Amino acid sequence: MYIDSYNSRGFVVSGNRVFGPCALLPHSVLQWNVGSHQDITEESFSLFWMLEPRIEIVVVGTGDRTERLQSQVLRAMRQRGIAVEVQDTPNACATFNFLCHEGRVTGAALIPPPGGTVLTSLAQTAE
Repeated sequence: MYIDSYNSRGFVVSGNRVFGPCALLPHSVLQWNVGSHQDITEESFSLFWMLEPRIEIVVVGTGDRTERLQSQVLRAMRQRGIAVEVQDTPNACATFNFLCHEGRVTGAALIPPPGGTVLTSLAQTAE
C-alpha cells in the first residue's frame, strides 16, 4: 500500500481516493473520525492494536505542522508495543511509503494538510 498523493481534501492511496482524515492499515484504508490532532485519543487509536499481525509502528500526520499528541495516548501505544512517529502530514506520507517499501508492518493516521499544500505524486519517494 502506498500514498500516491494528497491535498487539503484527502489522499490517494494505491489509486483510491480517500476524503478527509484516514487510517491506513496493512490491507485496509478507513476514514478516521478526527478533525485535528487534539481529537486523537486512545479510543481513536484502538484500531491499530486490535489487528493481527501486530503493527510495529504508526506514522501520524498532524496536518501542515508537527503537533504534540497527548502523553497518555503515546503511553497507551507504547504499552501495547507499538511505536508512534508524529510528523507533519507531508513527511508522514513519505515515511509511511518508505517503511512499507522496507516491508515493515506499518499503519498511518493522517490528517490532510490545510490550504494549498498539494503533492501530486509520492510514488518516487518510496523507490
